[in-house]
Amino acid sequence: MPLFALICTDKPDHEDLRLATRPAHLAYAEEAGVTVHAGPFLNPQGGMTGSLIVLDLPNRAMAEAWAANDPYAKAGLFAEVRIEEWKKVIG
Repeated sequence: MPLFALICTDKPDHEDLRLATRPAHLAYAEEAGVTVHAGPFLNPQGGMTGSLIVLDLPNRAMAEAWAANDPYAKAGLFAEVRIEEWKKVIG
């Protein structure tokens, strides 16, 4: 199956929303069973500012649906979400 990278940028000053929604987001990512890699982007102070999530799904439409149903997205955390098909070469 292809891999899809979700590159998500948080809205400014929304770390409280991220922290409040984080348990639901982590449960969603775990339960879906399609998450290959995931983690937050960090600012120089160590605060979370976005997410990188790599999904193993059959097609882009399914990656878009996964992204739309992410509790972070439903809570309005993200200013931008990019979805890119990704090819693993190293690692």
